[in-house]
Amino acid sequence: MILVELRKLVRRPRTWVTIGLLDALPTLVAILLAITDLGPRAGTGPPFLSAVLSDGTLFPLAALGIVLPLFLPVAVAVVAGEAVAGEAQGGTLRYLLVRPVGRTRLLMAKLVSVIAFVVLTVVVVAATGYVTGALLLGDQPLQTTLTTSVSGSALSATEVWQRTGLAMGYVMISMLGVAAVALFFSTLTDTPLSAALGALALLIASTLLLTLDAADALAPYLPTRYWLAFIDLFRDPILWRDVVRGALQQGAYVLVFLGAAWANFTTKDITS
Repeated sequence: MILVELRKLVRRPRTWVTIGLLDALPTLVAILLAITDLGPRAGTGPPFLSAVLSDGTLFPLAALGIVLPLFLPVAVAVVAGEAVAGEAQGGTLRYLLVRPVGRTRLLMAKLVSVIAFVVLTVVVVAATGYVTGALLLGDQPLQTTLTTSVSGSALSATEVWQRTGLAMGYVMISMLGVAAVALFFSTLTDTPLSAALGALALLIASTLLLTLDAADALAPYLPTRYWLAFIDLFRDPILWRDVVRGALQQGAYVLVFLGAAWANFTTKDITS
């Protein structure tokens, strides 16, 4: 069942169109930076964008910082929201369950497919960012611009690559909470759009609450609170506090909403 879902994922044109659209904005930004040679000041704009003019190979980090706040979670919410609700809307969910496929097994297969989409998307965006940055912005050795903007100390090329891998892993983990929320809503409705909008409503509310001083007590529990904590991986030494908190928080969201999705899906009447 899992292999079937993975094959469906990679064979769907929609998967690659979505990833292509996610790649489009960072690529456009790289083109504009290459043409104008004007980047944001250190500490402003998306993470690491102020450093890529010195070393284009850092652009994978900037690309992830560009898509993470909005475009990547939207894509994950749409894919995860369609997982179960899409089968119901197409009238195939009941027929899937008529076959010897348990509901838990089907839900797990859908979850693995969504996780595969997250991993594939992050890897492709980072790889495209590296190629684009190296071609358009150059691949000069690491300059002081990056280290000064983050922690003020030098990082070797090996350290940058290792920490870039950690940052990619952290972004993937950050999106698992979005996937679990959207998958839960996907078990509540027969309309994929409703499921995706439900997940996005929670994320938008979280983003808005983070801007309010009155909501400071809620901030540590909001799903978007630690999304950009991967910046701390490029401090020297690495500041693990928010990274660990973010990973644990997303783990909690996955457990709660995936458990709720399982409880609802295994007990609901399937009529479509």
